[in-house]
Amino acid sequence: MGFCERVRRECDGIWEASFRHPFVEALADGTLDEDVFRFYVLQDAYYLSHFAKVQALGAVKAKDLLTTQSFAKHAEATCSAELALHEEFFTMLGVTPEEHAAFRPAPTAYAYTSHMYRAAVEGDLADVLAALLPCYWLYWEIGERLKGAEPGHPIYDKWIATYGSEWFGELVNEQIDRMNRLAEELPEERILELGERFRKSSIYELNFWEMAWTREQWETPEMEGVR
Repeated sequence: MGFCERVRRECDGIWEASFRHPFVEALADGTLDEDVFRFYVLQDAYYLSHFAKVQALGAVKAKDLLTTQSFAKHAEATCSAELALHEEFFTMLGVTPEEHAAFRPAPTAYAYTSHMYRAAVEGDLADVLAALLPCYWLYWEIGERLKGAEPGHPIYDKWIATYGSEWFGELVNEQIDRMNRLAEELPEERILELGERFRKSSIYELNFWEMAWTREQWETPEMEGVR
């Protein structure tokens, strides 16, 4: 069993919770509140801007020029394709430049990007990709599962078409194959470390849906004696 099949099985319960999350289900049937999706798109644009930077750090950590080139292309694809998609959504949703300028990342978005940077700072290319891969892979699986969905909403139709596309699937499978090669012949202790990075990212993906669904805000818990 390859590394990716192993960690995917170990995280299956987490991924199933993502598939069944009310945000994903409401997007699929077209009942998702546009204000919730607007919140999500702003947070996701922030996340992807950092995702691309971590991909670029992967290019730096690569040990051969072909892998450096590949990670650089993935970073460019994130900027040119996915972020362009979000800019299109901003226009369709009427997000103003002032609203975008006033944006603050929610706690989950901030924590998730921090987790990816930590993998890049502490580890090697395998650590970087283990932290990045759930985002690629989970979105592709959701896109595949929702191919028959008919939200009847131009934004949600476009979202599903993007992540269920052949182009996106090729990117995902390329990274799955690379992750399996990077993990080959590594000791079990190292496999567990990489698996933990993958698991944490899978949990952050689940939490990201909840963050958007609840429009999560920064809040200071009320504690006796704290003002």
